[in-house]
Amino acid sequence: MTSIRSVQRERVEQTQAQVEPPCTIVESTEPRENRETWSFWTVFSSTFLTIFVAEIGDKTQLATLLMSAESQSPWIVFAGAAAALIATSLLGVLVGCWIARRLSPHTLNFAVALLLLIITGLLIGDVIS
Repeated sequence: MTSIRSVQRERVEQTQAQVEPPCTIVESTEPRENRETWSFWTVFSSTFLTIFVAEIGDKTQLATLLMSAESQSPWIVFAGAAAALIATSLLGVLVGCWIARRLSPHTLNFAVALLLLIITGLLIGDVIS
């Protein structure tokens, strides 16, 4: 006799198999039921806010501002800048997927943390000197 729990588990596994992302990270030993899942809006909003805040006032935005003022064609500058940001974001996603398939999440988090610490140290050294 099939229990309700096993039917529910089977439905969840079928649903998860259908929505499997094209870039899979190294599989965890933790059962699927216990893993944290992020909703579409959580991932989208955190990505949007992070990139939006990071890009405000940076040299790319200032260059875009100057190009728009000089060219008298703000919509063409906007289209070019948007296409460039999309291309660099695509490159970042593809490289991130490639790296995620080869490294465990723990190793990846450690490497990124170390890289950010090195960059922070270099920036602080540059400001001091």
